[in-house]
Amino acid sequence: MKKTIELTARESGERIDALLARQEDIRSRSAAAKLLEAGLVTLGGVPVRKNHRAAAGDVFTVVLPEAAPARAQAQAIDLDVVYEDADVIVVNKPRGLVVHPAPGHPDGTLVNALLAHCGDSLSGVGGELRPGIVHRIDKDTSGLIIAAKNDRAHEALAAQLKDRSLSRVYDAVCHGSFHDDAGTVDAPIGRDPRNRQRMAVTEKNSRPAVTHWQVLARYARHTYIRCRLETGRTHQIRVHLAYTGHPLLGDTVYGGRRDKGLETQCLHARGLKFIHPVTGRPIELWTELPDWFREALGKLGPEIQ
Repeated sequence: MKKTIELTARESGERIDALLARQEDIRSRSAAAKLLEAGLVTLGGVPVRKNHRAAAGDVFTVVLPEAAPARAQAQAIDLDVVYEDADVIVVNKPRGLVVHPAPGHPDGTLVNALLAHCGDSLSGVGGELRPGIVHRIDKDTSGLIIAAKNDRAHEALAAQLKDRSLSRVYDAVCHGSFHDDAGTVDAPIGRDPRNRQRMAVTEKNSRPAVTHWQVLARYARHTYIRCRLETGRTHQIRVHLAYTGHPLLGDTVYGGRRDKGLETQCLHARGLKFIHPVTGRPIELWTELPDWFREALGKLGPEIQ
Protein backbone atom coordinates (compact mmCIF):
# COMPACT_ATOMS: atom_id res chain seq x y z
CA MET A 1 0.00 0.00 0.00
CA LYS A 2 1.05 3.58 -0.59
CA LYS A 3 2.13 5.54 2.46
CA THR A 4 1.18 9.18 3.08
CA ILE A 5 3.13 11.37 5.49
CA GLU A 6 2.90 15.02 6.50
CA LEU A 7 5.94 17.24 7.00
CA THR A 8 5.93 20.58 8.76
CA ALA A 9 8.64 23.11 7.91
CA ARG A 10 10.26 24.53 11.04
CA GLU A 11 12.35 27.21 9.35
CA SER A 12 11.39 29.80 6.78
CA GLY A 13 13.38 29.64 3.54
CA GLU A 14 14.28 25.96 3.79
CA ARG A 15 14.34 24.12 0.45
CA ILE A 16 11.73 21.39 0.18
CA ASP A 17 14.19 18.83 -1.26
CA ALA A 18 16.48 19.29 1.74
CA LEU A 19 13.53 18.91 4.12
CA LEU A 20 12.46 15.72 2.39
CA ALA A 21 15.97 14.25 2.28
CA ARG A 22 16.13 14.25 6.10
CA GLN A 23 13.11 11.97 6.41
CA GLU A 24 13.62 8.34 7.38
CA ASP A 25 11.53 7.06 4.47
CA ILE A 26 13.35 9.19 1.85
CA ARG A 27 16.93 9.82 3.03
CA SER A 28 18.47 11.38 -0.10
CA ARG A 29 18.17 14.43 -2.36
CA SER A 30 17.86 12.19 -5.43
CA ALA A 31 14.94 10.27 -3.92
CA ALA A 32 13.36 13.58 -2.91
CA ALA A 33 13.79 14.90 -6.46
CA LYS A 34 11.98 11.89 -7.91
CA LEU A 35 9.03 12.42 -5.57
CA LEU A 36 8.87 16.10 -6.51
CA GLU A 37 9.14 15.43 -10.23
CA ALA A 38 6.32 12.90 -9.99
CA GLY A 39 4.07 15.47 -8.29
CA LEU A 40 3.86 13.40 -5.09
CA VAL A 41 4.69 16.30 -2.77
CA THR A 42 1.94 18.88 -2.36
CA LEU A 43 1.23 22.03 -0.36
CA GLY A 44 -2.45 22.80 -0.04
CA GLY A 45 -3.14 20.21 -2.71
CA VAL A 46 -0.79 21.81 -5.24
CA PRO A 47 2.41 19.97 -6.35
CA VAL A 48 5.58 21.84 -5.37
CA ARG A 49 8.85 22.16 -7.27
CA LYS A 50 12.19 20.96 -5.96
CA ASN A 51 13.48 24.52 -5.55
CA HIS A 52 10.46 25.57 -3.48
CA ARG A 53 11.43 27.33 -0.26
CA ALA A 54 9.11 26.67 2.62
CA ALA A 55 7.63 29.15 5.05
CA ALA A 56 7.76 28.24 8.72
CA GLY A 57 4.70 26.17 9.56
CA ASP A 58 3.99 24.99 6.00
CA VAL A 59 2.52 21.46 6.03
CA PHE A 60 3.44 19.28 3.05
CA THR A 61 1.71 16.04 2.10
CA VAL A 62 4.00 13.35 0.69
CA VAL A 63 2.77 10.20 -1.00
CA LEU A 64 5.39 7.46 -0.92
CA PRO A 65 4.82 4.92 -3.74
CA GLU A 66 4.99 1.22 -3.14
CA ALA A 67 8.48 -0.15 -3.32
CA ALA A 68 9.21 -1.95 -6.57
CA PRO A 69 10.67 -5.45 -6.31
CA ALA A 70 14.46 -5.63 -6.54
CA ARG A 71 14.19 -8.13 -9.38
CA ALA A 72 11.36 -8.91 -11.77
CA GLN A 73 9.96 -12.44 -11.47
CA ALA A 74 8.92 -14.71 -14.32
CA GLN A 75 5.15 -15.02 -14.79
CA ALA A 76 3.28 -17.14 -17.31
CA ILE A 77 1.45 -14.50 -19.33
CA ASP A 78 0.38 -15.13 -22.93
CA LEU A 79 2.49 -13.29 -25.51
CA ASP A 80 1.73 -12.54 -29.16
CA VAL A 81 5.24 -13.12 -30.55
CA VAL A 82 5.64 -11.59 -34.02
CA TYR A 83 9.33 -12.39 -34.49
CA GLU A 84 11.94 -14.25 -32.45
CA ASP A 85 15.45 -15.61 -32.88
CA ALA A 86 18.51 -16.11 -30.67
CA ASP A 87 19.14 -12.36 -30.37
CA VAL A 88 15.85 -10.46 -30.41
CA ILE A 89 12.15 -10.92 -29.77
CA VAL A 90 9.34 -8.69 -31.06
CA VAL A 91 5.97 -8.82 -29.32
CA ASN A 92 2.60 -7.36 -30.24
CA LYS A 93 1.74 -5.86 -26.84
CA PRO A 94 -1.95 -5.68 -25.95
CA ARG A 95 -3.49 -2.47 -24.69
CA GLY A 96 -3.46 -2.29 -20.89
CA LEU A 97 -0.25 -4.25 -20.36
CA VAL A 98 2.48 -2.34 -18.49
CA VAL A 99 5.96 -2.82 -19.99
CA HIS A 100 8.10 -3.16 -16.84
CA PRO A 101 7.59 -3.34 -13.05
CA ALA A 102 7.32 -0.02 -11.24
CA PRO A 103 5.62 1.38 -8.15
CA GLY A 104 1.93 0.55 -8.50
CA HIS A 105 2.67 -2.25 -11.01
CA PRO A 106 5.06 -4.66 -9.28
CA ASP A 107 4.15 -7.59 -11.53
CA GLY A 108 1.89 -8.71 -14.35
CA THR A 109 4.03 -6.76 -16.83
CA LEU A 110 5.56 -7.48 -20.22
CA VAL A 111 8.93 -8.01 -18.53
CA ASN A 112 7.44 -10.67 -16.25
CA ALA A 113 6.01 -12.40 -19.32
CA LEU A 114 9.30 -12.17 -21.24
CA LEU A 115 11.21 -13.69 -18.33
CA ALA A 116 8.87 -16.67 -18.38
CA HIS A 117 9.09 -16.99 -22.15
CA CYS A 118 12.83 -16.40 -22.61
CA GLY A 119 14.23 -17.65 -19.32
CA ASP A 120 17.68 -16.23 -18.62
CA SER A 121 18.29 -15.25 -22.24
CA LEU A 122 17.35 -11.57 -21.89
CA SER A 123 19.93 -8.78 -22.00
CA GLY A 124 20.99 -7.41 -18.63
CA VAL A 125 21.66 -3.93 -20.02
CA GLY A 126 18.25 -2.67 -18.97
CA GLY A 127 18.79 -3.66 -15.33
CA GLU A 128 17.00 -6.27 -13.24
CA LEU A 129 13.60 -4.58 -13.58
CA ARG A 130 13.95 -3.89 -17.31
CA PRO A 131 15.90 -6.85 -18.73
CA GLY A 132 16.04 -6.74 -22.52
CA ILE A 133 13.85 -3.66 -22.84
CA VAL A 134 15.19 -1.41 -25.62
CA HIS A 135 12.27 1.03 -25.87
CA ARG A 136 8.87 1.42 -24.25
CA ILE A 137 5.29 2.04 -25.24
CA ASP A 138 2.58 3.31 -22.91
CA LYS A 139 0.29 1.00 -20.97
CA ASP A 140 -2.74 2.10 -23.00
CA THR A 141 -0.89 1.87 -26.33
CA SER A 142 -0.85 -1.46 -28.12
CA GLY A 143 1.51 -2.81 -30.75
CA LEU A 144 5.06 -3.80 -31.60
CA ILE A 145 7.88 -3.63 -29.08
CA ILE A 146 11.34 -5.16 -29.41
CA ALA A 147 13.48 -6.69 -26.65
CA ALA A 148 17.09 -7.91 -26.77
CA LYS A 149 18.18 -11.37 -25.67
CA ASN A 150 21.83 -10.50 -25.08
CA ASP A 151 23.93 -7.45 -24.33
CA ARG A 152 25.47 -7.29 -27.82
CA ALA A 153 22.03 -7.10 -29.42
CA HIS A 154 20.82 -4.59 -26.83
CA GLU A 155 23.72 -2.22 -27.41
CA ALA A 156 23.33 -2.44 -31.19
CA LEU A 157 19.59 -1.75 -31.06
CA ALA A 158 20.09 1.13 -28.62
CA ALA A 159 22.59 2.61 -31.09
CA GLN A 160 19.98 2.32 -33.84
CA LEU A 161 17.49 4.20 -31.67
CA LYS A 162 20.07 6.91 -31.15
CA ASP A 163 21.04 7.27 -34.81
CA ARG A 164 17.36 6.94 -35.85
CA SER A 165 17.85 3.89 -38.06
CA LEU A 166 15.33 1.94 -35.95
CA SER A 167 11.99 3.12 -37.29
CA ARG A 168 8.64 2.94 -35.50
CA VAL A 169 5.27 3.60 -37.13
CA TYR A 170 2.03 4.21 -35.23
CA ASP A 171 -1.60 4.46 -36.29
CA ALA A 172 -3.68 6.98 -34.38
CA VAL A 173 -7.07 8.68 -34.32
CA CYS A 174 -7.08 12.35 -33.35
CA HIS A 175 -9.64 15.11 -32.96
CA GLY A 176 -10.39 17.53 -35.77
CA SER A 177 -9.07 17.68 -39.30
CA PHE A 178 -5.62 18.55 -40.66
CA HIS A 179 -5.50 21.06 -43.52
CA ASP A 180 -2.71 19.12 -45.27
CA ASP A 181 -2.49 15.44 -46.12
CA ALA A 182 0.94 15.03 -44.53
CA GLY A 183 3.40 17.00 -42.45
CA THR A 184 6.06 17.05 -39.76
CA VAL A 185 6.04 18.29 -36.17
CA ASP A 186 9.53 19.38 -35.15
CA ALA A 187 9.20 20.66 -31.60
CA PRO A 188 11.32 19.89 -28.50
CA ILE A 189 9.76 17.95 -25.62
CA GLY A 190 10.53 18.15 -21.92
CA ARG A 191 8.74 18.06 -18.57
CA ASP A 192 5.74 20.36 -18.46
CA PRO A 193 6.90 23.25 -16.23
CA ARG A 194 3.34 23.61 -14.90
CA ASN A 195 2.71 19.91 -14.28
CA ARG A 196 5.70 17.65 -13.67
CA GLN A 197 3.62 14.55 -14.28
CA ARG A 198 3.17 15.47 -17.94
CA MET A 199 5.42 16.21 -20.89
CA ALA A 200 5.09 19.30 -23.08
CA VAL A 201 6.55 21.13 -26.04
CA THR A 202 8.98 23.48 -24.31
CA GLU A 203 12.38 25.04 -24.84
CA LYS A 204 13.31 24.55 -21.18
CA ASN A 205 15.24 21.37 -20.26
CA SER A 206 13.95 19.68 -23.40
CA ARG A 207 15.27 17.40 -26.14
CA PRO A 208 14.65 17.50 -29.91
CA ALA A 209 11.54 15.63 -31.03
CA VAL A 210 10.37 15.00 -34.61
CA THR A 211 7.16 13.27 -35.68
CA HIS A 212 6.13 12.75 -39.32
CA TRP A 213 2.41 12.24 -39.96
CA GLN A 214 0.18 11.26 -42.87
CA VAL A 215 -3.62 11.31 -43.15
CA LEU A 216 -5.15 7.88 -43.83
CA ALA A 217 -8.83 8.81 -43.57
CA ARG A 218 -10.96 11.82 -42.65
CA TYR A 219 -14.21 11.80 -40.71
CA ALA A 220 -16.65 14.48 -39.62
CA ARG A 221 -14.90 15.23 -36.32
CA HIS A 222 -11.82 13.02 -36.35
CA THR A 223 -8.84 12.03 -38.49
CA TYR A 224 -7.15 8.65 -38.83
CA ILE A 225 -3.41 9.19 -39.29
CA ARG A 226 -0.11 7.33 -39.45
CA CYS A 227 2.87 8.68 -37.51
CA ARG A 228 6.53 7.84 -37.98
CA LEU A 229 8.83 8.66 -35.10
CA GLU A 230 12.19 10.17 -35.99
CA THR A 231 12.96 10.49 -32.27
CA GLY A 232 11.54 8.66 -29.27
CA ARG A 233 10.65 11.02 -26.46
CA THR A 234 8.24 10.13 -23.67
CA HIS A 235 4.63 10.48 -24.88
CA GLN A 236 5.98 12.04 -28.11
CA ILE A 237 3.01 11.41 -30.41
CA ARG A 238 0.50 12.34 -27.74
CA VAL A 239 2.33 15.59 -26.93
CA HIS A 240 2.90 16.55 -30.57
CA LEU A 241 -0.72 15.92 -31.54
CA ALA A 242 -1.92 18.05 -28.65
CA TYR A 243 0.57 20.74 -29.72
CA THR A 244 -0.97 20.83 -33.22
CA GLY A 245 -4.44 21.26 -31.75
CA HIS A 246 -5.47 17.70 -32.66
CA PRO A 247 -5.11 15.66 -29.45
CA LEU A 248 -5.29 11.89 -29.54
CA LEU A 249 -8.80 10.52 -29.19
CA GLY A 250 -9.35 9.29 -25.63
CA ASP A 251 -6.15 10.83 -24.24
CA THR A 252 -7.54 12.94 -21.43
CA VAL A 253 -4.04 13.71 -20.07
CA TYR A 254 -3.22 15.77 -23.16
CA GLY A 255 -6.62 17.20 -24.00
CA GLY A 256 -8.28 14.41 -25.97
CA ARG A 257 -11.96 14.01 -25.15
CA ARG A 258 -13.57 10.64 -24.52
CA ASP A 259 -16.50 10.88 -26.88
CA LYS A 260 -19.46 8.64 -26.08
CA GLY A 261 -18.61 5.11 -27.10
CA LEU A 262 -15.03 6.15 -27.90
CA GLU A 263 -13.34 6.13 -24.50
CA THR A 264 -10.29 4.24 -25.79
CA GLN A 265 -6.93 5.98 -26.31
CA CYS A 266 -6.52 5.27 -30.04
CA LEU A 267 -2.80 4.64 -30.56
CA HIS A 268 -1.29 1.44 -31.97
CA ALA A 269 2.37 0.69 -32.78
CA ARG A 270 1.76 -0.70 -36.27
CA GLY A 271 5.20 -1.08 -37.84
CA LEU A 272 8.80 -1.68 -36.82
CA LYS A 273 11.94 -1.57 -38.98
CA PHE A 274 15.46 -2.31 -37.76
CA ILE A 275 18.78 -3.81 -38.76
CA HIS A 276 19.34 -7.19 -37.17
CA PRO A 277 22.00 -6.54 -34.50
CA VAL A 278 24.02 -9.64 -35.38
CA THR A 279 23.34 -10.61 -39.00
CA GLY A 280 23.00 -7.05 -40.33
CA ARG A 281 19.87 -8.08 -42.22
CA PRO A 282 17.11 -5.44 -42.50
CA ILE A 283 13.90 -6.56 -40.81
CA GLU A 284 10.50 -4.97 -41.35
CA LEU A 285 7.48 -6.08 -39.31
CA TRP A 286 3.85 -5.01 -39.39
CA THR A 287 0.86 -5.98 -37.32
CA GLU A 288 -2.85 -5.83 -38.07
CA LEU A 289 -5.03 -3.27 -36.34
CA PRO A 290 -6.50 -4.77 -33.16
CA ASP A 291 -10.25 -5.32 -33.01
CA TRP A 292 -10.77 -2.49 -30.52
CA PHE A 293 -9.12 -0.02 -32.92
CA ARG A 294 -11.23 -1.19 -35.87
CA GLU A 295 -14.36 -0.88 -33.73
CA ALA A 296 -13.39 2.70 -32.85
CA LEU A 297 -12.95 3.56 -36.53
CA GLY A 298 -16.37 2.09 -37.23
CA LYS A 299 -17.94 4.48 -34.71
CA LEU A 300 -16.52 7.62 -36.33
CA GLY A 301 -19.16 7.70 -39.07
CA PRO A 302 -18.65 7.70 -42.83
CA GLU A 303 -15.30 8.71 -44.34
CA ILE A 304 -15.12 12.11 -45.97
CA GLN A 305 -13.72 11.84 -49.48
